[in-house]
Amino acid sequence: MEKKGKKKVLKDKADAVNDDDDLCWWFVHKGIESSFLCIAVFGLLVRATVSLHPYSGAGNPPKFGDYEAQRHWMEITLNLPVKEWYHNSTNNDLSYWGLDYPPLTAYQSYVHGIFLRYFEPASVSLFNSRGYESYLGKQLMRWTVLSSDALIFFPAVLYFLFVYYGNHSSGRKSDVAWHIAMILINPCLILIDHGHFQYNCISLGLTIGAIAAVLAHKDLVASVLFCLSLNHKQMSAYFAPAFFSHLLGNCLKRKNPVLEVSKLGLVVLGTFTIIWWPYLHSRDTVLEVLFRLAPFERGIYEDYVANFWCTTSILIKWKRLFATQSLKFLSLVATVLTCLPSMVQQILAPSRKGFLYGLLNSSFSFYLFSFQVHEKSILLPLLPASLLATELRGPFKLLMHYALFSMFPLLWRDKLIIPYVALYALFFLLYFTPSRRREAKIHHSTTLTGLSILLTFLYLCSLLLHIIYLTIHPPKKYPFLFEAMIMLLCFSHFVLFVFYTNARQWMLSGQYTSKVKEKKLN
Repeated sequence: MEKKGKKKVLKDKADAVNDDDDLCWWFVHKGIESSFLCIAVFGLLVRATVSLHPYSGAGNPPKFGDYEAQRHWMEITLNLPVKEWYHNSTNNDLSYWGLDYPPLTAYQSYVHGIFLRYFEPASVSLFNSRGYESYLGKQLMRWTVLSSDALIFFPAVLYFLFVYYGNHSSGRKSDVAWHIAMILINPCLILIDHGHFQYNCISLGLTIGAIAAVLAHKDLVASVLFCLSLNHKQMSAYFAPAFFSHLLGNCLKRKNPVLEVSKLGLVVLGTFTIIWWPYLHSRDTVLEVLFRLAPFERGIYEDYVANFWCTTSILIKWKRLFATQSLKFLSLVATVLTCLPSMVQQILAPSRKGFLYGLLNSSFSFYLFSFQVHEKSILLPLLPASLLATELRGPFKLLMHYALFSMFPLLWRDKLIIPYVALYALFFLLYFTPSRRREAKIHHSTTLTGLSILLTFLYLCSLLLHIIYLTIHPPKKYPFLFEAMIMLLCFSHFVLFVFYTNARQWMLSGQYTSKVKEKKLN
């Protein structure tokens, strides 16, 4: 009787597991929209909660911060003719948060300005609205970011998911909901857009749309979307080498490469022409806008960003030893050289997965070596890393940890420590879902003890640095000592991560060669 009872219990458990598997299969295959909708609503609530906290430059005259910059651009675009938006004049003092992003950002500011003017005209009144911080004005500004997320970033992610998981061979289907959470509940993006205050969700959303279009073999649509992203924020150029090399590699594999490249070129030229049309009436006007987009006078880096130039400046004083022109050349050469391996791989062996790795490696090359990099620029490599989260499970977790940590001093200045800690905890709770905890245990048992000890030690170091930064004053002789330590720790991890992902990308070339041989044999 006891044996029969045990068998019955085991059978019931097996049936329950099978039922769970069937339910999971149905939920993933039949309900991507449902799981996305649930996580998206939760993501919007998280964003709305973060927006209740302070923003960059809150109550800090005379120039305030990024919030005031965005509001001021709405003020300028609403009250001045389009040809004067980038022109220094008595009505548009460029030294006070002058527009320094491409025309699509200006058009976006104009649209959002109309929204603000309808409900709170004083918030965008020319001259009189500087430093305007009424309760309603702040809520309206926050809603413009939230609506941008809901209308651009979220739909682009859904499009990507449909394309990425449309092929049944693309990854494990049980990972879809987890993958959605990793993309939508990105603590760095939420803290910068809805805390600090920016509109990165627009340019990154357009980039995700372009990526999805490439994966769906809609190269012309991808070209339009990426051009829109590039014309919203010039930092989208971080992804340009990956788009260029992958699309070129695809064209070279087709029957008429010249025609394919020509079509892409015409689409790019046409998109740029439409966006830049108000400024194409004279060469001087175009140069005026371009000058605003490339503020080389600010120097090769600002604050303490975890890239090559800032980290090595502890030993080599780049700004003192080299003129700006020389630094521009050095950063260009370093960026191109570090992008080349990834680009060559995609030209020779273009693939879906290789393209995503190319985006990651290209954007990290720019982050580490290009001119004028900000702490917030880590959002760009984080985007393709989140799209590859199911491929880079452990490394992605580490990258998110150090990406968040690299922005800690900036967020501390913005008084965003509470949402910083809350979002950090939320991300890792989502990362270690029940199924992930089981995988982590299996992975941990097969991981080298030395590596586990090293990673634990580095985690403890970062935790200790958090506490030191918040509780101890640095020596007067070295006022930025703690920032330098944070920067050094994060930079070290970023470099190791880039070596790893470049190696992973090149390993795909062997798979590509095997597939080509199989096709020839068939």
